[in-house]
Amino acid sequence: MTSPVTTPDRRRWFALAIVMTAAFMDLVDVTIVNVAIPSIQRDAGATVSQIQWITAGYALAFAAGLITGGRLGDIYGRKRLFLIGIAGFTLASALCGFAANPEILVASRILQGGMAAMMVPQVLSIVHATFPAEERGKVFGMFGMIVGLGAVSGPVLGALLTEWNLFGLEWRPIFLINLPVGIAGLLLGRAFISESKAPRALKLDLVGVVLVTLGLLMLIYPLTRGRELGWPLWGHLVMASSVLVFGALVAYERYKARRDGSPLIELSLFKVKSFAAGIAVQVVFGVALGIFFLVWTMYMQVGLHWTALHAGLTGIPFSIAVSVAAGISVQKLVPRFGRKVLQAGALAMIAGLLMYIWEAGHYGAGINSLQMALPLVVMGAGMGLIVAPLTDAVLSEVPKEHAGSASGLINTTQQMGTALGLGLVSVVFFGAIGDHLVPAAVGQAFTDAFRDSLWWVVAVLGAIFLLMFALPARPAQHVEGGAQDAEAPPVAKDTEKESELV
Repeated sequence: MTSPVTTPDRRRWFALAIVMTAAFMDLVDVTIVNVAIPSIQRDAGATVSQIQWITAGYALAFAAGLITGGRLGDIYGRKRLFLIGIAGFTLASALCGFAANPEILVASRILQGGMAAMMVPQVLSIVHATFPAEERGKVFGMFGMIVGLGAVSGPVLGALLTEWNLFGLEWRPIFLINLPVGIAGLLLGRAFISESKAPRALKLDLVGVVLVTLGLLMLIYPLTRGRELGWPLWGHLVMASSVLVFGALVAYERYKARRDGSPLIELSLFKVKSFAAGIAVQVVFGVALGIFFLVWTMYMQVGLHWTALHAGLTGIPFSIAVSVAAGISVQKLVPRFGRKVLQAGALAMIAGLLMYIWEAGHYGAGINSLQMALPLVVMGAGMGLIVAPLTDAVLSEVPKEHAGSASGLINTTQQMGTALGLGLVSVVFFGAIGDHLVPAAVGQAFTDAFRDSLWWVVAVLGAIFLLMFALPARPAQHVEGGAQDAEAPPVAKDTEKESELV
């Protein structure tokens, strides 16, 4: 009698470990390349334009494909799309690692971003479809911990692998390290992840796919490359025109929903208050993170002349604080205090930033990693109080059949916010630095620009604090008889029923 009950539980947690590892792999891969850029330029002979495409190509393919990837999971099965995504991501990583020239490396990075767009939306979808509401808080707490670890693991791992120059391969191990992880994830995923899809047959909305991809590329490409290209007029015109494409997308999706009930984007999700408010917070939060992480990296590595490894190790207190705070926020704090936990997180991040602004001005170019630890811990704790409960709040009232579409939207809006933040860096950071600095003036100029940029992040977090009043006071799954529990059948307690429902 006990076996049918315990076996699904064990399989469920194995499945969680597999999808979380895949999410971590993607998070690390976004940042790991930046550290190895000098090595790629030296060893592969890549031009400046090719280097830009090695980083921007991944981001563009990833952002443009997320909504489609999420919906494909709803239609054809989240396990199937996850396995296709992780297999493609692993193959693309191998192509990157063995690339004979920069052109192949650029193409492989674009393929890698596209495969990540198939894989990543399924992570939250599988969690949402596999775990009952009472377990989901613990799971999203773990997800927040993974985000915290991924935030700084990429630069540290990239610096170590590049400096070690394993087998004389220079930068190539930063991609090849994905091979054993990806192969293990593929094999274990087939064994332990249960299949789930929308309960009624849906069709792929090809017109929606074209419109959403075109609109996202028109918005994110000029933002991603604007600074390097000197913010040309055509970039502003293309970004402005993306509004028209998104307007056409909304009109068509409404028509598609009326015609056959199979739109690419479920616009009805935005009628769910927790989802709409959470998405708004997600976009603005992405802006704050996009600004902070880039200017922080530039400040340490260019302004203070620290090595990539030194800068990466400095971020460890931040990463630990994010992980610890994320672990306790959903499980312990949110059930008791609701959205106040997220608002406390925004205030904690502001407090950490204010400390950092004071320290950067007080110590100047002589600041060290130990002195940065306190503001980083306070900021990390604040971020941990936001990332896990926010994902939980956004998905709490989403029907399971639309989990893939919702997950794709969550990831896409965060990417859009981050791209907007990266675009703003040229104004708030590089705009404050003179074009022709003598070496002696670099440290002070970067310190001043760093402090000015952090004031912008403080302002954005203040806006986030106010936006959070639109979130439900309590997430639905923490309220007796909440919407999610009422709409979705309970997760089955035996293997046969679980495979039918999940």
